[in-house]
Amino acid sequence: MNDSANKTPALGVGSASFIGLLITQGLGAINDNMFRWYVVNLASAQFDHPEPILSQEVALSLGLASFTIPYLIFATFAGFLADRFSKRKVIVGCKIAEIVLMAAGIFGVMIGNVYFLFAIVFLMGTQSALFGPAKFGSIPELVRDDQISTANGFMGLVTVVASAIGTFAGYLLFDISPTDLRNPGGLSDVWLPTTALIATAAVGWLASLLIARLVPAAPDRKPPLNPIPETYRNLHLLFSNRPLLRTSLGIAFFWFLASIANMNINTYGEEVLGLTKTEIGGVMVVLVLGVGIGSVLAGIWSGGKVELGLVPLGAFGVSVSSMLLFYAGSQVDPGLAASQQDAYWWSNLWLFALGLSAGLFNVPLESYMQHRSDPNARGVILAANNFVAFTFMLAASGLFYLMQGPLGLSSSEIFLVAGLGTVPVIVYAFGVLPQATIRFIVWLASMTIYRIRVHGRENVSKEGGALIVANHVSWLDGILMTMMSDRPIRMLAYSDYIDGPGIGWLTRTFGVIGIKAEDGPKAIMRSLKTAQKAVANGELVGIFAEGQITRTGQLQPFQRGMTRIVDKTGAPIIPCYLDELWGSIFSFQGGRFFWKWPKKWPYPISILFGKPVANTKDVFAVRQAVEQLGVDAVEKRAARTMSPPRLFLRRCKSALFRKKVADSSGQELTGGKLLTGTLVFKRLLEKHVVAPDEKMVGVLLPPSVGGTLANTSLAISGRVAVNLNYTLSDKDVNFCIDHCGIKHVLTSRRFMEKKPIELNAEPIFLEDLKEKISGADKICSLLESFLLPASILERKLGLTKSQPDDLMTVIFTSGSTGNPKGVMLSHKNVGANIASADQLFNINEKDMLLGVLPFFHSFGYTLMMWLPLTTDASAVYHFNPLDGRQIGKLCEKHDVTIVAATPTFLKTYLKRCEKEQMKSLDLAIVGAEKLPHSLGEAFEEKFGVYPTEGFGATELSPLAIANVPAHRCKSDTQAGTKLGTVGRAIPNVIAKVVDVDTGEDLGADTQGLLKIKGPNVMLGYLHEEEKTAEAIEDGWYNTGDLAKIDEDGFVEITGRLSRFSKIGGEMVPHIKIEAELTRIVDNPNAEEPEIRVAVTSVPDEKKGERLIVVHKKLEKTIDQIREELANAEFPNLWIPSADSFLEVEEIPLLGTGKLDLRGLKQTAEHEFSA
Repeated sequence: MNDSANKTPALGVGSASFIGLLITQGLGAINDNMFRWYVVNLASAQFDHPEPILSQEVALSLGLASFTIPYLIFATFAGFLADRFSKRKVIVGCKIAEIVLMAAGIFGVMIGNVYFLFAIVFLMGTQSALFGPAKFGSIPELVRDDQISTANGFMGLVTVVASAIGTFAGYLLFDISPTDLRNPGGLSDVWLPTTALIATAAVGWLASLLIARLVPAAPDRKPPLNPIPETYRNLHLLFSNRPLLRTSLGIAFFWFLASIANMNINTYGEEVLGLTKTEIGGVMVVLVLGVGIGSVLAGIWSGGKVELGLVPLGAFGVSVSSMLLFYAGSQVDPGLAASQQDAYWWSNLWLFALGLSAGLFNVPLESYMQHRSDPNARGVILAANNFVAFTFMLAASGLFYLMQGPLGLSSSEIFLVAGLGTVPVIVYAFGVLPQATIRFIVWLASMTIYRIRVHGRENVSKEGGALIVANHVSWLDGILMTMMSDRPIRMLAYSDYIDGPGIGWLTRTFGVIGIKAEDGPKAIMRSLKTAQKAVANGELVGIFAEGQITRTGQLQPFQRGMTRIVDKTGAPIIPCYLDELWGSIFSFQGGRFFWKWPKKWPYPISILFGKPVANTKDVFAVRQAVEQLGVDAVEKRAARTMSPPRLFLRRCKSALFRKKVADSSGQELTGGKLLTGTLVFKRLLEKHVVAPDEKMVGVLLPPSVGGTLANTSLAISGRVAVNLNYTLSDKDVNFCIDHCGIKHVLTSRRFMEKKPIELNAEPIFLEDLKEKISGADKICSLLESFLLPASILERKLGLTKSQPDDLMTVIFTSGSTGNPKGVMLSHKNVGANIASADQLFNINEKDMLLGVLPFFHSFGYTLMMWLPLTTDASAVYHFNPLDGRQIGKLCEKHDVTIVAATPTFLKTYLKRCEKEQMKSLDLAIVGAEKLPHSLGEAFEEKFGVYPTEGFGATELSPLAIANVPAHRCKSDTQAGTKLGTVGRAIPNVIAKVVDVDTGEDLGADTQGLLKIKGPNVMLGYLHEEEKTAEAIEDGWYNTGDLAKIDEDGFVEITGRLSRFSKIGGEMVPHIKIEAELTRIVDNPNAEEPEIRVAVTSVPDEKKGERLIVVHKKLEKTIDQIREELANAEFPNLWIPSADSFLEVEEIPLLGTGKLDLRGLKQTAEHEFSA
């Protein structure tokens, strides 16, 4: 055995090796047919003699037999050559022999010996017989498995087109150079055939040299000294494999019919249609052209796999078109010229259909034969297949002679016999391949609605049992998995859905395993055991481990019973992910199945098969593997996903007269006005402000309509908006400007008067720009907004040229643990985060978002600005998130449905906003700090909505994990929220925890360092490669947070690594102590909510670190506080000493209201440094 036979020196149908093989085959097929038909016509021509040398039926049969018999005699030897030697050497050697034989053939014409010529035809058949196994056997070695069908389609196209050309050329050579073999001339009389035949052979030889060197499959194989027993052994090897035997018989039937059709067309054209020899060649071209197109279609429709479902359909087409040829022939009027009759054109149509159907029939069979043959015996198996095929071809020669001679059937009647004879083949093929046939018909029909892409098909083994575990998004999932697999998959499904009339037969045909959940655990176990037996028997079984279709788009909990299916079988679990189905009419998007319009036509779908899961008993690991494929799926479709600026154009055009953005100053813009304003500002910026090569532009504006216009105008001009953090010191703001190389900052005079900052860049005031708007600017922008289609406008703006990883914005981190870092977010980062939020929270045109988070904050930028700009929602903005009274008024005026804030902000709204003002509130999203349960309950009691916790970071664009309220996912059967957690990973994002010290992946319910991977992970830190490398490893972002992930995928944040102290060798959590201290010192009667206490640490010589409590003036004494901490059953290490409390006037905070950890630590170190 030599496994090197499996090596592929070049991959793909576009490789030089495969193209060389195609050219070699094509030119060989031209010569085979050109020479054979030239000889047949010479032998059957009458010239001036009373009788031809051979009658037409004898010449046709002898020509076919002479060419076919070598395939029987030398089949064994051909297989030996293909396995024993490099297939390339065999091919090159055959092409050299072809040159010699063509020269000998010309010599035979010159001496006028018809039997010598048929001997050369025999030798040409011998050369082709030896060439065949090497040719077909090299295909799997030159192309990938997923391209075998495509390669065979091209091979079929080249072969039949070349055969058509060769056949036509053979007739043409006879017409141009009609040499009378009984009175032959010299070389000058046959110069044209000489040139055509020898030149074609020579060029074919040169093309064969392009083929890469291939390693012999079985270099130790002994030559077959006696071909008869060797042929028997080869046939026995083929016949012992029932699938390959059926395939071989199907291929043989194809060649049987092809031979009859090939011979019959000559008579049909001459006797029925009354055509000349050249015209008959043209009709034959129609047939073989049909075969070629059918072959290519078979390759395309196979969709990267071997699609046997084409076989019954191809047979059906062969039968029908053959019988229609009989009917067309019966309608010919002998008194009229052929081209003047409808029957002539109908005959051409049905001949084309016959060829097309034959191509669809044959290519899947050839592909299956190559794909499923043992690589180390492929040559022998293909040789045995050739022996069977050409035995049928030889039988076809005899049968044709019998039908046309003794039986006296007309050529039209012969087509009828062929059509009727194919009917049993149709019945048998469908009986053997019902699954494949139905699957293909459904797939073909669905291709008008869907565009399905499959990745990782090679991860599903060609044979042997396996369990395929997939996510469940829609009612189509099982059908799609079955359609797109090379092998049949037995799906598990609830019996209620598969036992109905009509569908029961289908599900039985496809071997669907029913689960009767209502009959109790024993019934479920029986179904699982049935699945286990199927896997043990080498079958593929598919299961949706979630047990039901997701109502949120998030991956739901996996049922543990699935592992029983592979228990004790040794079979692998293969993860599978169905992507892009959320939003289809068969998904629960919008809170319902079916009754909605599809978002796209045709609808794109991706199916990914992953590598087998190592531990088949670990349900959590299987779920993680499926989730990982969701991440991979986004990468694969990123290039065809619309960027946020392109989506913005479309959403504005769909809301031309509907309110899109507003703010507390009273400004309100519809989608049409917003787009017009954006286009106007873009023109002004490009004319008066930014240079053509100026990529980054600063924005210093609060959340407002003006701030939105500044960002959108920069985005559609292909520039990077850098929203500067105006809560930072002037020094830090200018650090950000210098770090980005910003030359201009968009701002307003009104804002700069309230917040004067000395900038290291030229300030551009929006008020000044507004004065420069011309009438032409307004008119052009209005026309583009209201009349120009979005598809044209986006091309005019150059938005279609943007790439997924192009930079969209730089957002600077708050600097809570160091200097601000410039987080680079791409179009893909922002767009993917928007898509996930839109999917999770079922955003619709009735939603009005309250935007109080500044645009320099990633949540404010992505989810409060770009989310409403790129979806059907609208937004209203206010610059001060703590201005509860004004926020209440805005909520009432604009019917706000979604609020995003920190728990600190929610406390303000709880105190300052009236219940009636937030009567339309439907969703409150909180993050940045842990939500106290008491605050959540109080907020729900007053406003009817329990706040939803999520988790994110600037580096994650920002959302990574989220809870989903039941009323938003409109499901009572699936838990989208779990109190005490921040939720599950958002769609197409994966979360995992690893050991803090070793980095090893940890299982469920184990605390570790939280890492996130997905399309939301930033490009990196601007100009800081080392810090980027520290933060991102192999696509995984290190959050710095400690967390646990339960079996259902819910994430509980247990602390922050930087907010732990190592005291006496033990990890002490600052956040947990801080939360208890807050409870102890909280003043419920305070006018404004505030952070009154914070925990940090300083170095300590004895214990390593020392806890420090920084606090404002408190009503309770330090001893009382320490006593209450002790009563909370905190360990002594967790209770700060009495001299570790530091009173300050103000707790260091950032502009977002979060703790300034760096400032906090500096305050503590300054006081306790001694």
